[in-house]
Amino acid sequence: MAVLSVKGLTKRYDNFTLDGVSFTLQPGRIMGLIGKNGAGKTTTLKSILNLVRADGGTVEMFGRDFLQNEQQCKQELGVVLGGIDFYSHKRLSSITEVTRRFYTNWDEQAYQKYLDMFELVPSKKVKELSSGMKVKYMLALALSHNAKLFILDEPTSGLDPVSRDDLLVLFRELVRDGERSILYSTHITSDLEKCADDITYIKDGKLVKSADKGTFIESFQYLRESGEDRPLSLEEIMIRTERRGYDV
Repeated sequence: MAVLSVKGLTKRYDNFTLDGVSFTLQPGRIMGLIGKNGAGKTTTLKSILNLVRADGGTVEMFGRDFLQNEQQCKQELGVVLGGIDFYSHKRLSSITEVTRRFYTNWDEQAYQKYLDMFELVPSKKVKELSSGMKVKYMLALALSHNAKLFILDEPTSGLDPVSRDDLLVLFRELVRDGERSILYSTHITSDLEKCADDITYIKDGKLVKSADKGTFIESFQYLRESGEDRPLSLEEIMIRTERRGYDV
């Protein structure tokens, strides 16, 4: 059974349309969602989560219609979205105290582990955190209630290279048991080379391709220029597709 099944997801704005996006995420997999800024990555994630009301399509999580079972599904979701901030004068301990009340499966031991791992100090106020530390704090919350699906929007944004690499290792550890899955958007395609199992590529609001990483990369090798004898990287695939207007 798929952890997440998105079919024909559509959201219309005055100057942009997310047009019939479909993909499936299986248990124990990490899927990278890629596309240039403005392609529709964040709109896709917010539409999946019903943070913006989709105009068409369906979303199933854990074999259940998401809209009809939203409250139950969100108990098994860990979410980190960009652009969400906390009241700057609140201490992390106060925010956590409120957050834990929303989850029936809150795991305090796991939360303390991630505080230590990310070097977060509960007595600190939000205004004292760097942008990277804010991301780490949101990740600590998302990882602390036994979620089965993590939906993350640019989770490595603002992190230094060492912290970013540590986080990718953590992602692989999370899905190793085959019970948890991760969907995350990123513009840092080198991260996906290291940890993703699947790639979903959105261009101008439309799905270009969604496949396992090997199949995805192979399907774009026709973009190689004369004399090139090595496989194109994900970054090169994106650049050439966006600049030249290629589609699959």
